[in-house]
Amino acid sequence: MAFLGLRKWPTPVVKPLWPFMAAGTITMYLVLKAQEGSVKSEQWRNDPRNPYAAELAKSSLH
Repeated sequence: MAFLGLRKWPTPVVKPLWPFMAAGTITMYLVLKAQEGSVKSEQWRNDPRNPYAAELAKSSLH
């Protein structure tokens, strides 16, 4: 007998959603790598809007 629509056993949540979680993790990783690559590119290296400009200038001196 169901009480207010609840069953005796829990409904699985993680098991059917693992492909979506894995795909989300892979997508976030690839977006992070693309962003890092574009921020460190020659085109944006000396742009004053680049938040990593000071760090890149310091590392390019070595």
